[in-house]
Amino acid sequence: MSLSSADQLQRFSFDDTPIRGEIAHINESFREVLKRHQYPAHISKVLGELMAATALMSASLKFKGRLTLQIRLPGNISLLQAETSDQGELRAIARYDVDQPESELVFEDGHLVMTIEPEQGQRYQGIISINAGNVAAALEDYFTQSEQLPTRFWLSANADSAAGLMLQKLPSQQTEADVDAWDRISHLASTVRPAELLELETEELLHRLYHEEVLRLHPAAALCFKCTCSRPRLADALHQLGYAELASMLAESAPISITCDFCQQHYEFSQADVDGLFPERNLH
Repeated sequence: MSLSSADQLQRFSFDDTPIRGEIAHINESFREVLKRHQYPAHISKVLGELMAATALMSASLKFKGRLTLQIRLPGNISLLQAETSDQGELRAIARYDVDQPESELVFEDGHLVMTIEPEQGQRYQGIISINAGNVAAALEDYFTQSEQLPTRFWLSANADSAAGLMLQKLPSQQTEADVDAWDRISHLASTVRPAELLELETEELLHRLYHEEVLRLHPAAALCFKCTCSRPRLADALHQLGYAELASMLAESAPISITCDFCQQHYEFSQADVDGLFPERNLH
C-alpha cells in the first residue's frame, strides 16, 4: 500500500491502560527542508529523524507556542535543530563544517536541548548530556532524566521522507489491571522495521503491531513546513541594534542583506527602510 502524501500526526491509545502513542509522517515537510539545503546524506537522515521526533512531540503543546529540539555536538557537525509550533508547523536546520564534513554523525560528548516557548508565559529549557546512541536514544534519556515518564521512540528517515513512532506511559491514579501492558506494547513496537515505519499507512502499521490489543485511534492532525521568518520580525530585530549601528552597516554595504538560515528567504533593507524604523528621527 502506498503512503498518502499528506503529512500528519496520528494519536492513539489503549483502552484500560495509561499508555498513549503518536505516529508522524513528514514527507513533504522534510522535502521542503532538503530542497533549501545541500546536506550530505548522513546529515539529512539524522535531521529527518529529529524532525519526526519534534512532530511527535507537537501534541504535547497544549498552548500557543513553539517547541525546539537541538542536538549540540563538539565535532564538525555542531548543531541539528528542529522546531514545531502548536499547529504542527515544522522547520529544521543543520550546521556543519562544509569543508570538513564528517562521514558519519557520532553522538559523543554532546547535549540534547529541549526548549518550550509559549506565546504567553515562561520559557522552559531542559538540557541533558548525550554520549552514545542516536536521536531516539537521546530523547529516551531526556524523558528518563527530566520528565520521569517512561517514553520510547522509533525514528526513521531516508532521502526524501521521515517518520516516527512514540509511546508514553502516563501517570495513573488507578490500579492498573494490566500490569504487563507497558512491557508488552513497547516490545511489540520494537518489532517495527524502518521501512515499515516509512512506507505503511498508519492504520496498517498499527494493525500489524497491535491487532490483538484494544486500540483507539484519535483524530489526526495536519503537519506542514512553515518558517517563522518575516520582514516585520527582522525589522524588529534590526531596530534593537539602534540607528547608529544600522547606519554604520549601510555605510559599509548598502542595502543591509539578510538571508534566513532555515528557509533561505532573502530580505533587503535600504536607507529608506532603516529611516522608517526610527520615525522619531523625522520629527526634527
